[in-house]
Amino acid sequence: MIAINFLLVAALAVLELWAAVPLGFVMGLHPLAISVATATGAIICVFIVIFAGKHLRSFLLKFYEQQDSDKKPGLVQRIWQKYGVIGLGLLSPFLTGVLFGAAIGVASGIPGKKLVFWMTIGIILWTAILVLLGVAGIKIFS
Repeated sequence: MIAINFLLVAALAVLELWAAVPLGFVMGLHPLAISVATATGAIICVFIVIFAGKHLRSFLLKFYEQQDSDKKPGLVQRIWQKYGVIGLGLLSPFLTGVLFGAAIGVASGIPGKKLVFWMTIGIILWTAILVLLGVAGIKIFS
């Protein structure tokens, strides 16, 4: 049963890191298991996006070119312009989600290894923060 719960948390983390951590607590998993499952699922998401990169990059570039160039740059564009791949990797799990952050990295032409490295650091950082907040919340309300 624990293995199924672990896999469910990892599968949800592929789509949304922020939803996977609470699910792990609801399912009664140990915080370390929640951390490993969430980080693993989110990192798998990054690999999926990178492997689908060529097609995704061409689609996103077409979509981006259709946007109005007179508009003020959005939050993600401002982060990218100021902090580059490091900022994208560290902040996208928090601000945009892993899936969209990895897609932005691929569309921006970031080399796969560099994107995986910084996204993994960001995933581990935000997973640890969320799990620690969950543990603290459980202790406060218990």
